[in-house]
Amino acid sequence: MSKRWLFLSAAAVLIVVSLALVLLPGDKSDEDVKTEAGNAVSAPATNSPSATGTSTASATPSAHATDASKKPSATPSAHPSATSATPSATKARQQAAGTASLAGRIRPGVTYRGVATFYDADGGGACLYDPGDDVLTGAMNTTDYEASKACGAYVLVHAAGGATVTVRITNECPGDCAPGQIDLSAQAFAKLASPSAGRIPITWNLVSPSTSDTISIRYKTGSSRYWCGIQAIGHRNPLARLEVLSGGTWRQLPRASYNYFLSESGSGCGGAIRLTDIYGERLTVPALAVRPDVVQSTSVQFAKH
Repeated sequence: MSKRWLFLSAAAVLIVVSLALVLLPGDKSDEDVKTEAGNAVSAPATNSPSATGTSTASATPSAHATDASKKPSATPSAHPSATSATPSATKARQQAAGTASLAGRIRPGVTYRGVATFYDADGGGACLYDPGDDVLTGAMNTTDYEASKACGAYVLVHAAGGATVTVRITNECPGDCAPGQIDLSAQAFAKLASPSAGRIPITWNLVSPSTSDTISIRYKTGSSRYWCGIQAIGHRNPLARLEVLSGGTWRQLPRASYNYFLSESGSGCGGAIRLTDIYGERLTVPALAVRPDVVQSTSVQFAKH
């Protein structure tokens, strides 16, 4: 009986050990299942882009790569374009300021149409230039005269038959003169057509002629250090601005319709003068004595265009 009991006891121990060995792998497998289940649960949460046909693993990195590739390329390209655009815009503004905005109605490179008539001119007139030997002059219609901005301008006049003449604007043609019309001196008209024609169609444009003359300055009658009017004479290109140096600062003077620039308070009278043509060129004339109604020569002249 004792041997049988021992046998049964040994068999029982073997059964217990076997069961333990079986149960231990089963517990580990449950943990693995739980871990895999956890991964399976978490995977759909990160895999939501799969609805668009792209997996999270590929979508997330590719999105970052796309952003990274776009941002560096977009940022540098934007900055150069902005930088290059600024100078060109600035240059455009400078050109506008140097030509179109300074020129007024009569602009370089523009052809104007109108008619030509003639009168007995002596070089004097609304621009208050002195009569002289220059017989090839013209009186500009009031619109294009533009309150004396046309004074001193040289224009090339073309007749329908091909004849041409260059005249200097010294006067205004008011009244019946329409925009585009120039009332020429009799001598200038005769170079285009017979005086018997009386009135002919023309085209004309601004020119910058060759000349060996320099610009002269004249103070108006009645000028003093308390009030003065200043006139520039003999400028190759139309004059856009006249400034005087006053207290270390350049001060632009307003232009009267009779072609003098006025300093009502006397500021700058007798000081340095700065002239600017419609092309933006600036010339500085050293201080001149205030000598009313006396033409004083200078050594400056605008460039030919």
